[in-house]
Amino acid sequence: MSPHAPIEYRDAPARVRAVFDDIKRTRQVEDVNNFWKYLAHDPATLKRTWASLKAIMAPGALDALTKEMIYLAVSVTNGCGYCIASHSAAARKAGMDEAMFGELMAVVGMANETNRLANGYRVPIDPAFER
Repeated sequence: MSPHAPIEYRDAPARVRAVFDDIKRTRQVEDVNNFWKYLAHDPATLKRTWASLKAIMAPGALDALTKEMIYLAVSVTNGCGYCIASHSAAARKAGMDEAMFGELMAVVGMANETNRLANGYRVPIDPAFER
């Protein structure tokens, strides 16, 4: 449990409200989720994290669904329950179906297993894989 309570919009200082307003506008939502409300205890971190996330998750060479599925895979690997829930919802909104989720989880599980085996055995990198 967090030692803090979430900072709601009505109670937020102006510089936090400005970030909250940008999140709501960008995501087209009525309210920001708890992640942002808790980060609001440190307005500098809130602003920096939102700016970075907004830039990274913006349209680019990867489509929104791919980015959300990558974010979900990393969140599963890191064991972040909050991020798993948030990015599962975002990936589903971007088009991920149950079959895609199942395959993603299979890849995540396999990658974690083979990564640990390669690390445990200290397998040297093949010259063909070097750049």
